[in-house]
Amino acid sequence: MTLDMRMTRQLPGTPEDAFDAYTDAEKQKIWFSILDEEPGVVEIEVDLRVGGRQTAVWGPSPEMLFRETQTFLEIDRPHRLVTESTGSSPDGTTMTTRIEVTFEEHDGGTLMTVVQSGFPTPELRDFFVGEVMPGAFDRIEAYLIRERSHG
Repeated sequence: MTLDMRMTRQLPGTPEDAFDAYTDAEKQKIWFSILDEEPGVVEIEVDLRVGGRQTAVWGPSPEMLFRETQTFLEIDRPHRLVTESTGSSPDGTTMTTRIEVTFEEHDGGTLMTVVQSGFPTPELRDFFVGEVMPGAFDRIEAYLIRERSHG
């Protein structure tokens, strides 16, 4: 049995806006820390092509870093993105999952759906459901709202 997570969030902006915010390194660097009171470490590189990789390193300090490498398996801008993600936390724990993200025009904005499968434990999946994905959605949403007000 594989442990899956499925979450959706209605975002402001077009599917193109949301897709680009999610995949563009410079935009990610902004939204990654948009809600942080103290700046931490954020380094992101993206090679957006099938077989290409996105590497992100982030954390509160150089001693406490999370790392994630995603390999792009399918790219259909601005509708769908499939990656294999390998992440590691500061304690050395690693995890590899498959992530499928879709962006659908909905109600004047974009419905972003993330399906992540292959969690090693229910606890880890529940942590992603309760903390990781809501935090990411909140940041992307804050970024898109800010872009809209500056645009």
